Amino acid sequence: MIPRTLAQVADLVGGRLHDADPDLLVTGPAFLDSRSPEPGGLFVAFAGEHVDGHRFAAGAVEGGAAAVLGTRPTGVPTVVVDDAQVALQRLAQGVLRRRRRDDREAGRAPLEDPEALVVVAITGSQGKTSAKDMLARVLADAGPTVATAGSFNNELGLPLTVLRLTGETRFLVLEMGARGIGHLTELCAIAPPDVALVLNVGKAHLGEFGSQANIAQAKGEIVEALRPGYGVAVLNADDPLVTGMDARVTAEEGVEAVRFGAGADADVRVSGPVLDDLGRPSFDLLHAGASEHVDLRLLGAHQATNAAAAAAVGTAVGIPLDRVAASLRAIEALSRWRMELSERADGLVVVNDAYNANPDSMRSAVETLAGIGARSGRRTVAVLGEMRELGPTAVEEHRAVGSLTHELGVDEVVVVGPGAAGIAEARQDAGVSSSTHHVSGVDEATAWLRENVRGPDVVLVKASRSGGLERVARTLVDDPAPTDGAAGEEPHA
Repeated sequence: MIPRTLAQVADLVGGRLHDADPDLLVTGPAFLDSRSPEPGGLFVAFAGEHVDGHRFAAGAVEGGAAAVLGTRPTGVPTVVVDDAQVALQRLAQGVLRRRRRDDREAGRAPLEDPEALVVVAITGSQGKTSAKDMLARVLADAGPTVATAGSFNNELGLPLTVLRLTGETRFLVLEMGARGIGHLTELCAIAPPDVALVLNVGKAHLGEFGSQANIAQAKGEIVEALRPGYGVAVLNADDPLVTGMDARVTAEEGVEAVRFGAGADADVRVSGPVLDDLGRPSFDLLHAGASEHVDLRLLGAHQATNAAAAAAVGTAVGIPLDRVAASLRAIEALSRWRMELSERADGLVVVNDAYNANPDSMRSAVETLAGIGARSGRRTVAVLGEMRELGPTAVEEHRAVGSLTHELGVDEVVVVGPGAAGIAEARQDAGVSSSTHHVSGVDEATAWLRENVRGPDVVLVKASRSGGLERVARTLVDDPAPTDGAAGEEPHA
């Protein structure tokens, strides 16, 4: 964090100091977990239903934190506020405002001066964490970058990311999630973006939003939050609900729209992709008359679109296309459990995509699995759990996944949990009961896989995060290769 005295912190959040020297300097980031204290940082204590963070305040300070932000005195230097979450957000907002004020006073304008801070906000129904990771690598190769860790993209995660800002930070990359109309407006009030990237409008959280039109309305709030005179909206040219946000861009004077995608009207266009046997895409990126070939080490054709999105932002902030492409080629992995590819000693390939699931990302993952099987001849096994938060469409969407696995010829499908029953039902209705295995939970799924898969099979593991299916993938990868009795001894022709 940009250093602040406790008196300055208290002033920003409207708090009161207890057991504290007003001149004590906070030099590290804010954090929530007292077990992992940030040296010189600010421990934010929340009083939850089951755990009260104030009880651990002294330990956090003993571990190296400078002070505590909480709702009551703790016996160590504390800024006391009425609401810790609101105070955390105000602190992030205030620190960012001061950094931008420093830029203005030095005559540095975002997107014009190479030393000015640029805030990039990313949203989308699926793929935003992968795109954020790719973009963070592109920007970090061009200058000091702070980016959201994992999917920490909500009303707590965003201010914590902002508070990792330093005086040298060139790019601040903020993933923003929404569970309703107005949520992105609130997040953008904390950190107004200079560049807003909208990846897509899908069906994630459809049960909460009610319709895709409402999802589009909510995602477009990130565009409306752009700072007049400096803003760039980066939009998916292949998604009609995203391109429809143009009207929300042009309403602000000085805001530019940049489009990415496969269509001829894209400012940054991806040509291809061609996939290798394990589904890793190769493609050309085209921009302003220049062309760069990219061989990604990441899994899935959709990563080519994510790369184009990262390239569109990168070129919009002044990074040449050849440097963007070099950064993309160098990426070896993204945040964990997102199309994470592992290969066991016996040749078993495990694709761990168990961090989250919605109808669009599930389709993409199943298509990737089927493509690997078609190109390599490997037997394909899909371990699929429930997609949460789909509301009244849940049964229909799960049945659609089951039908898709049949249409694409996935060899074996393990359906985990009662919430995913529609997947199994659709396959059974299609007459493929013998290759459909509906199990009650993670342990039963793991037991079946231990007995029935081996190299050179390829196994996809995917479900919403609450399903805990990452444990299935981890066990498969860590288990020693079976010596006999397992299916899939020979690849399919």
